[in-house]
Amino acid sequence: MLELGSDFTFVGRQRRLRIDQTWYRVDLLLFHRRLRCLVIIDLKLSGLTHADVGQMHMYCNYAKENWTLPDENPPVGLILCADKGHALARYALDGLPNKVMAANYQTVLPDAEILQQELGKTRLLLEARGKSEKSTKPRA
Repeated sequence: MLELGSDFTFVGRQRRLRIDQTWYRVDLLLFHRRLRCLVIIDLKLSGLTHADVGQMHMYCNYAKENWTLPDENPPVGLILCADKGHALARYALDGLPNKVMAANYQTVLPDAEILQQELGKTRLLLEARGKSEKSTKPRA
């Protein structure tokens, strides 16, 4: 839990909810103090599926109606899975009214050299994106 940061508070694990005649369990339920919203975490040992996204969307809708207090923001769903296909994640997550995210989890950090290379690549991509956005903005 420390990796998530200090703004999270633990609400519960295996939190039960009932829809019609079926019981479901949310793996982890946290509250983010700064964002003022519930964070629903679903842990998957396998790769991401469209059914996982639909289930999380249902959890977020339920939490918004039944667990969220009037002064809080809508809940956020986070699916942590062993493998996330980028195309499947894009098509399944894009356009949802709820904020649902999927991420790969790792039990061991990669070698420091590999991390440095990835950080360098990401920095270059962000710098290039920033330059292209500046060049496409209309001038006043």
